[in-house]
Amino acid sequence: MHYFLVALQFLTRIHIIKQRNLRAADFGRSTRYFPLVGLVLGILYMLASWCLIAIFGWSNVVTTTLVILPVLLTGALHCDGFMDTMDGLFSGRERDRMLEIMKDSRVGSFGVVAFVMLMMINWSLLRDTPLLLIMTTLFVMPIVGRMAMVLAISFFSYAREEGMGKAFSDHANGKTVLIAAISTVLFVIPWGPAAIYALFAGLSFAWFFSTYAARRLGGLTGDVYGAVEILTETVVLFVFFAAHWLPGGMLLLWKSW
Repeated sequence: MHYFLVALQFLTRIHIIKQRNLRAADFGRSTRYFPLVGLVLGILYMLASWCLIAIFGWSNVVTTTLVILPVLLTGALHCDGFMDTMDGLFSGRERDRMLEIMKDSRVGSFGVVAFVMLMMINWSLLRDTPLLLIMTTLFVMPIVGRMAMVLAISFFSYAREEGMGKAFSDHANGKTVLIAAISTVLFVIPWGPAAIYALFAGLSFAWFFSTYAARRLGGLTGDVYGAVEILTETVVLFVFFAAHWLPGGMLLLWKSW
């Protein structure tokens, strides 16, 4: 429970108790519970969508609210990592300079433009997702996104000698991945074929993006972990948006519902 609460309070704005004097090991061992944090967020997203759609219908305002909700509940933690990563990777500089750019607290033009484009894509994908799959999509999305972070943390070296993300990287091991994978499978697979496709596509994307970033940076950083998470969520959105084109078509939609 202690490590789960560390993960919950680090990755979200949901603070249940005050935790002081936390060690690097506390953060590192909390990694295995990242998908459970995704579960909590998924439940909140799903309930929010149910309430909003029941009151206002499937309107543009509801779609916008549901796109903004993850940013608010996570304190824009992953958004910040995504923008810093885009600033670094697309700067066209050498490795050391890219890492310096990513560490800068100021956001550059690449980060801002990329984030605006990402939010527009997320809005469009969610808006055009079949209504029957909206709540399923929002439930599965944060779980797969945080499992993607576990993969990035556990299988790729850390690019810097120090940093917040290093605490997670140093304490991640096979047990971390196993526990996270079991919880992810238990909560995602029962939602049907579309959720299984989304899990496979999301984790595949996370692996390839992490590989690309590691080659450019000589490893990953905490910012890249955030970028992996938020981009994986977009991949999940795309899979559910395209569900009627996947093998099974309308049958896939029915089974997912």
